[in-house]
Amino acid sequence: MPRTSIPANLKLGFLGAGQLARMSSLEAFRFGIQVAVFSDRTENEPVQFMTPYSTSGSFDSVDDMVKFAKECDVITLENEFISSDILKKVQEKSGTPIYPSPESFALIENKLIEKQTFEAAGIPVTPYKLVRNESDLEQFGEDHGWPYMLKSSKGGYDGYGNETVNNMEEAQEAFSNLGGDKGQDILAEAFVDFTKELAVQVARNETGTVVYPCCETVQKDHICVAVLSPAPVENIVREMAQELAVKATEAIDGKGIFAYEFFLTKEGSLILNESAPRPHNSGHYTIEGTVASQFENHVRAVLGLPLGSSRLNKPAVAMINLLGTHKRPAETDHIKEALAEENGHLHVYGKVDSKVGRKMAHYTLLGDDLEETHQRAIELTKSIEI
Repeated sequence: MPRTSIPANLKLGFLGAGQLARMSSLEAFRFGIQVAVFSDRTENEPVQFMTPYSTSGSFDSVDDMVKFAKECDVITLENEFISSDILKKVQEKSGTPIYPSPESFALIENKLIEKQTFEAAGIPVTPYKLVRNESDLEQFGEDHGWPYMLKSSKGGYDGYGNETVNNMEEAQEAFSNLGGDKGQDILAEAFVDFTKELAVQVARNETGTVVYPCCETVQKDHICVAVLSPAPVENIVREMAQELAVKATEAIDGKGIFAYEFFLTKEGSLILNESAPRPHNSGHYTIEGTVASQFENHVRAVLGLPLGSSRLNKPAVAMINLLGTHKRPAETDHIKEALAEENGHLHVYGKVDSKVGRKMAHYTLLGDDLEETHQRAIELTKSIEI
C-alpha cells in the first residue's frame, strides 16, 4: 500500500555505507526520516559520520543483518555484493521488508542471470557465454572475434573484475586472475562496435513509474569520467533507451531506483550492457539537474511514497567525476574557481583516505548548451586535487 504519512520515528536502513547511501540519506533526512547503515568495511565510511545508527558486520552473515534489520522499518541496497538467498532469509527472519525485493534482486544479482532475465524479456543484450575452461575461451574467440571481455559474474565495478583479452594467452591469464580456476563464474562478452554509452535511471513503486532523461556516460579506462544530459543523440534514440529501461524494470517487478547502461551501435540500435538495483553514478547529475533527484526518488520509491518529477531544471547538465589524485588523507584542494561558478555544484563524499583513481567527489554544472557546459565543467575542475 502507498504510504500516506511519515512518522517521526520511521527508520530506513541501508545495506552499504558508501557515497550512494550518503546521498540517499541526505534526502531521507530532508523528509525527517531516521537512517541506519550496515557496513561490511573496516574503515569508516561516508554515512557512518551522519547517523548514530551504524552497524558493522558481514554481508555473508544472516544473523548480523537480521539483528540490524529488526531495528529498521524498511531496508534498501547500496550495492549488489550480497546474495539474494541471504536477503530472503534476512527478510523472513526479521520481518522487515527489503526493496528492491529479494525476488527482484535474484533476477539480476549477477551478470549471467541478469543477461538471461533481460534476454527473456526481449531486450537486446551484449553477446555472452559462461566460460568454464580453455576450450570455451577459444571457442568464444572463434565465434565472436578477438578481442573480447572477460568479466567476473559478481562483484565487478569501475574496471575491477573485468579484463580485455586479445588472444588465448591473455584469456587464460585473465580467467585465472578473475577467479575462474577457483570456481568463480566467468562471463565472456563480445565487443560491441558502439558510438556512445548511454544510461537511464528508473524509479518505480506502487504509486507509479518515473523515468529520467537518457544521458551519455563518458568513459576512460573503464571508469566514467563525465555524464552529459540529455544525451547528445537523436530524440528517437533517447526515447528508445527510456522505453527499454522501463521494460527492464517491469521485467523484474522492481520497486526502488534502477539504472541501465546501453551501447548505441553504429547502426543506431541499442544494446543493454548492465543494470544496477540502486542509485548509480550516471544519475548523480540529477541532484541539481532534475526536479527530484535519483536519490530523492530512491527514498520515495522504497518507502511507498509518491514519486517526484524527473524533468530537467536546465536544458543542459554536465557532471564530472572527481577522482583521487594522491594517496593521502583526503583533502579537496584548488576548488575556488569551481565554487565561484553560479550554476556549479561540488559534492565531496566524505571518504577519509584518497587513492589515485578512487571516486572521491563530483561536480555538476547546469547550462543552456550541452557542449559549452561540458567544456566549462572540465575547465572548472581540471585543477582540483584530492
